[in-house]
Amino acid sequence: MKEFKRGTPAYGAALGALFVVIGALLLTIGFWKTLLLAALFALGYFLGTVNNKGEFLREAANRVIPQKQPSVIDFRQEVAREQEQQAEQPEEQNAVREEEE
Repeated sequence: MKEFKRGTPAYGAALGALFVVIGALLLTIGFWKTLLLAALFALGYFLGTVNNKGEFLREAANRVIPQKQPSVIDFRQEVAREQEQQAEQPEEQNAVREEEE
């Protein structure tokens, strides 16, 4: 049997058959019922294939909503940084005044 990969005639035929089945379901039972069948199939596939469901869901949730990393603020370091910025500001202002004159 040939390999079942994207771009092969077997893959194209299988995908075509899948779309025919989806189209037939849409025409016979309607959109919402077809959507419900697809969701139930996905749930069954998930339950049948994933070994550690709790870990899988935790990792998926962390990819969608990453956990916040608590940031610790060192007060002394922040005060020193502010003082450095304030000390640099007058030097910059003097340099601008000298260029204007």
